[in-house]
Amino acid sequence: MSNPLFQQFGNQPQNNFLQRFQQFQRMFNGNPQQMIQRMLNSGQITQEQFNAAVKQANEMMKMFK
Repeated sequence: MSNPLFQQFGNQPQNNFLQRFQQFQRMFNGNPQQMIQRMLNSGQITQEQFNAAVKQANEMMKMFK
């Protein structure tokens, strides 16, 4: 069974994904916790969407350890 997170990112090799993520990191500006809380409070994202994103982030952390 293939990894759904890997499938979501187009089966790209890890190094390409890592490069794209590093570029995002360099360009990101602001406080991520405040931004997420604002999105939750405004209804822009649901708690379920947030929980799914946290789950994906945890899976990504496992990939790069």
